[in-house]
Amino acid sequence: MEKEKTVPEKSASFSGKEEEITGRVVIDAAAGASESPKVVVEPKTDSPKVESKPNETEPDQIKEEKTEDNVDETEENKEIIKDQVEETPPPPPEIQYTLETVSEEIDEFIAGLSAKKEKDHVENVVVTLEIPDFVWKFLDLFEEKIAELDHEGKLKWGQLPENDKSFSESLDRVSKLTQSFNEFKTDNPDQNHSVIINRIDGIHHRAMSYLGDEFRSMLEESKSTTNNQDHLDPKCDPKADVKGKQEAVPADQCPLPESESTEEPVDVFPGYTPEVISNLNKIAKDMISGGYEFECGEIYMTARRYAFDESLNHLGFEKVSIDDVQKMHWEALEREISTWIKTFRQCATVYFPGERKLGEAVFSDHPLSSASLFSNLTRGVMIQFLNFAEALAITKRSAEKLFKFLDMYEALRDSIPVLGELFPEECANELKTETTTAKSRLGEAAISIFVDLENSIKSDTGKNTVPGGAVHPLTRYTMNYLKYVCEYKDTLEQVFKDHYKIERHDSTSRPRNYEGGEEHNYSGGGGNEDDSQSSFTTQLVRVMDLLDSNLESKSKLYRDISLSSIFMMNNGRYILQKIKGSSEIHDAMGNTWCRKKSSDLRNYHKNYQRETWSRLLGCLVLEGLMSNGKVLKPVLKERFKSFNAMFDEIHKTQSSWVVSDDQLQSELRVSISAVVTPAYRSFVGRFSQYLDPGRQTEKYIKYQPEDIETYIDELFDGKRKP
Repeated sequence: MEKEKTVPEKSASFSGKEEEITGRVVIDAAAGASESPKVVVEPKTDSPKVESKPNETEPDQIKEEKTEDNVDETEENKEIIKDQVEETPPPPPEIQYTLETVSEEIDEFIAGLSAKKEKDHVENVVVTLEIPDFVWKFLDLFEEKIAELDHEGKLKWGQLPENDKSFSESLDRVSKLTQSFNEFKTDNPDQNHSVIINRIDGIHHRAMSYLGDEFRSMLEESKSTTNNQDHLDPKCDPKADVKGKQEAVPADQCPLPESESTEEPVDVFPGYTPEVISNLNKIAKDMISGGYEFECGEIYMTARRYAFDESLNHLGFEKVSIDDVQKMHWEALEREISTWIKTFRQCATVYFPGERKLGEAVFSDHPLSSASLFSNLTRGVMIQFLNFAEALAITKRSAEKLFKFLDMYEALRDSIPVLGELFPEECANELKTETTTAKSRLGEAAISIFVDLENSIKSDTGKNTVPGGAVHPLTRYTMNYLKYVCEYKDTLEQVFKDHYKIERHDSTSRPRNYEGGEEHNYSGGGGNEDDSQSSFTTQLVRVMDLLDSNLESKSKLYRDISLSSIFMMNNGRYILQKIKGSSEIHDAMGNTWCRKKSSDLRNYHKNYQRETWSRLLGCLVLEGLMSNGKVLKPVLKERFKSFNAMFDEIHKTQSSWVVSDDQLQSELRVSISAVVTPAYRSFVGRFSQYLDPGRQTEKYIKYQPEDIETYIDELFDGKRKP
């Protein structure tokens, strides 16, 4: 009997197969969004198995049924897997950032950081910080922006205002990020934070380098090409001579201008347009707010110092060392002084105010920086000026230097209040002290030079006389010198008052007559020695009295007393004419002195007439000519002969004498003719009849009265007769 075989039910078999086929689905997300995800089916290893005996075999029909069932189950599982894949969401699309879009997120991020920092600081907890991807993206985009701007052929700052604005805003965000991350650095010393801080610092530095280059380029290349020489203060014409030369002095002495307007505005210097100044201001703000104030100031200082030096060179001013000043010949030094005066006044009135205005415009939000940069820049130039002035004050003294010294003294004096308004208080006080010191040294040097004039007059003791009794060169030199000195009367009064500290030995007392006479004191102010020891007026009187004494000594060198009187009249008249022609000298000397000098001239005139013409008139007196009422012919003839010979000699001699002053010459001739001609006419008219007519008359009466007048008019022409 055959054993019966057990066949599993189909339903149980299907259910077992389902469990066996059902497995895990793995989706590979590494594939791109465009590719279909890869699916891997893993069969279960713990599904139940159906045992069969080794000698048992399944019927063919059952095998076929199993195969068909497996195929159906596989198709069914595929459908299930397909439905699962279709239900899986696709990856999100990548966000395309721009500098503008990411900036909004950066602003929110920075605001959030500040709030988080404040909250955590109050709660005293350790801060943890996650850096979002858009921060890195922002840094990438800004770095690309810098690279785009910072290349050859790039657009200059200011050519696209919207571009500049975007750059400035992004730079501000970078600065804020730097500050924010640095605040978190100590609380969370994470490697990620160090990396981003280094990245931000590098980008920030590169951006500042770009701004610095633009700042420098704008300062150096954006200046107006207008020649600064065309905008000199009209009152400081470089071609105008300053006073003090012994020539005609220009009416304008190049003083510091008052508040009056000029044809060219001071604003022309330093030559930047308003647009350029506005751009410089924006860059300066960005650099300073980004922590680069020192670098910005250095760039500004370097560029402006170079431009300032160029302006000074354009005026002809060059830096001269103290040794160079000591070695210079006066002609070269005189040119340097003229350039110094012109440049110094130009700086005080145009360059310094213009430089201050520029600094205040560029650094409008940072007045302390502006004041510091202006002080540092201009102080260096001022020190150059003052060093030259002090070097000049210690050069060898000579009379011709006085006027240049006084010109420089006035320039420094007038600049002190102007500089006080330009510079900050501390710097102004320092410069005022240094300027006052240089001014004082020039003042003391000027006093020394003027006092040396006394010694120059005293030392002129030459024994050679001036031909014809003309004006002595010492007189001309001294009076011309004093004439120009008196143009500085107010300045010299101030100099003597403030700086008269020089101890003098042989010039302290009033000059005396060389022959030991009494001191002269003709000062209009009464000449109180104690009250005006350091007064310029008193010093001027000293010089005049000393000159008078010198001339009296020189007059005694003439053997002819008449010529000595002519010499004193010539020099006295020259002195009086110079005094009358200069109200400054006249006011200084006073009316008393002038009246005394005029009285002296009249005395010299009388002496001359007495010595010359009184002897001639002695030939025409009646005494000894008559005896017992009768004319003694031999005596009469001798009288005519003596008159003729004496007149011939006077005419021959005195026609070679010199009276250069036309008025004095006319006065002398008129006074001589008024005395001689009437006396001679009367004598000839009375006694010519006692001579035999004809040949005898012609022999003894050589001149007619009209001839005498003609010959008198030939006197003092300076022409020696043969």
